[in-house]
Amino acid sequence: MNELNPKTKTPEFKGLKIIKKEEITKNAFLLALEYEDKEHFCFKSGQYVKLRHEGEMNDYSIINAPYEGKLELVLKIHSPQSFTQKIFNHYSVGDIIEVSAPKGRFTLADKPSEKRTILGYAGGVGITPIISHLKHILHTEKGTRFYLFYSNKTKSEVILKEELEALEQLYGDRLQVYYFYTQEDANALFSGRIDRHKMNLIINQILHLDEDDEESTIWDAVDEILICGPAEMIKEVAIGSYENGIRKKNIHFEFFDTYEGTIFPEEETFPKVENIKVEWKIDGNSFSGVVLENNNGKLLQQILDKGYRLPYSCKSGRCGACRCMLEEGEVEMTENEYLTDKELSQGKILTCTSVVLSDKIKLNFD
Repeated sequence: MNELNPKTKTPEFKGLKIIKKEEITKNAFLLALEYEDKEHFCFKSGQYVKLRHEGEMNDYSIINAPYEGKLELVLKIHSPQSFTQKIFNHYSVGDIIEVSAPKGRFTLADKPSEKRTILGYAGGVGITPIISHLKHILHTEKGTRFYLFYSNKTKSEVILKEELEALEQLYGDRLQVYYFYTQEDANALFSGRIDRHKMNLIINQILHLDEDDEESTIWDAVDEILICGPAEMIKEVAIGSYENGIRKKNIHFEFFDTYEGTIFPEEETFPKVENIKVEWKIDGNSFSGVVLENNNGKLLQQILDKGYRLPYSCKSGRCGACRCMLEEGEVEMTENEYLTDKELSQGKILTCTSVVLSDKIKLNFD
């Protein structure tokens, strides 16, 4: 759901004119779109839009910051049969393409009066939402600094390098970009994938002495971490950040590929409650009399194992497809990368990561 337009009655998709199409690497190109409906296409940094063509759809992150007043996307072609290849072949400057309202929760709260230290880890086309964030943050938070660690196979595949270099010139020491390559001869530190081992090297060799505070390190000052790229990189960086003292709520990530499973290891143990009575409402229909005898596993999976159908997608607390209102009972979520503090205070939960702590549960999916 697009939180910026919660009451909109207009169609989700609108036809926008392509005003620029530019190949920026051998397998990636930029599309600039012209739009007049400022309310419909209002967005936050880190959000994405869907493109629709002949019934097919795909998501693409917006590379601009809101203050720029632009709507630009970078599309990477992964195979000759891909949806992105169809877009590249079919559309030219001047054509109209169907574009959705902005969506997504890979966002950060604005804190213009604070001086923050923010890290970004990007892999390949994962730079697209990260560059939107860094432009917005450095523009609106005059005392904040941003460190970007950007991994690619080769130098020729670096997306938006010229823009990153221009931003480094604009913001000076407040933006520092470090490039890593998996298929190039490079210094050992900058060669290979970004994983937990590489993270420790980054912490010890780059994020060490802090000129702003000689008694601590740059890593000690980190407020937020943003991660986007291959699934395995996201998991490695997220776990590495957590193991080095960053709280889960300050580690934000966006998956472009399907990823099943949890990111962080479960450490908590919960009281064992058995013979749980569950009832729920969905699509106007009510279900009751369901009993979870052993209470082994998460709430969603236990109900699915009983043969009932409930909405879900990722099963790991990221997408929000399984969210509902907890009207009665008590649960503990082991992961939550979707619900806001406001939604949590309203009683909303993610069933895919919920452990039941009471002998009766009442849910409302409507």
